[in-house]
Amino acid sequence: MSGVKREASEWRAIKGLTIAIDGPSGSGKGTVAKMLAEEIGLPVLDTGLLYRLCGFTAMERGVALDDEAAVAGVVDALLDGIVWTVDGVSLDGVNVTDSLRSEAVGAAASKVAAMPSVRQKLLGLQQQLSAQGCIMDGRDIGTVVLPDAPAKFFLAASVRERARRRWAQLKHQSDSSLDEVIEELKMRDQRDLERQHAPLKQASDAITIDSTTLRVEEVVDRMLGVLERRALIQAR
Repeated sequence: MSGVKREASEWRAIKGLTIAIDGPSGSGKGTVAKMLAEEIGLPVLDTGLLYRLCGFTAMERGVALDDEAAVAGVVDALLDGIVWTVDGVSLDGVNVTDSLRSEAVGAAASKVAAMPSVRQKLLGLQQQLSAQGCIMDGRDIGTVVLPDAPAKFFLAASVRERARRRWAQLKHQSDSSLDEVIEELKMRDQRDLERQHAPLKQASDAITIDSTTLRVEEVVDRMLGVLERRALIQAR
């Protein structure tokens, strides 16, 4: 396939198609997922927002982020009020997505996401919403959330490049230096890789794409090639 981005109207996904995109923070999962979704007409469900909401709410309520029982209690209180859609996460009718994008909330999300009880409580919600077909990105989508997805991708990139991307996103919101973002990213990677329950791990049947030197369009183009060869997308 060429590196030329296709027109969005060229493809449509087969009915009920689920696509798993995993990778570490800053690898480009969210951006790639959104662009791929536009190409093939599927909704994107960002699992990271759910964990960010849990971490954010725990912080707002003064709950210690190392107290698993207390954090799980926060999740229980949230479940009935959460609406998770392609527009982000709403709580009790209010879209709170913009409040969940800070580095502090991201760090809190990484901590609560390592808790088995929290992950188990959110797993059913994720699987239920994926049933009609979607692109889902996260860290354990291909291994735990959507183990039977017919298309799985693992996005990789160097630590410095991932940190540069994150720093560019945050520089208008935070005074953190690039070196500080690199160190925070390394700590987050370590937590994600070493957690006992559903760690960051590439599924054995996932295709790795290193995005360090690739444009977003090039990554999406490679994914479209895989989907086309597997007859998971069709010409309109």
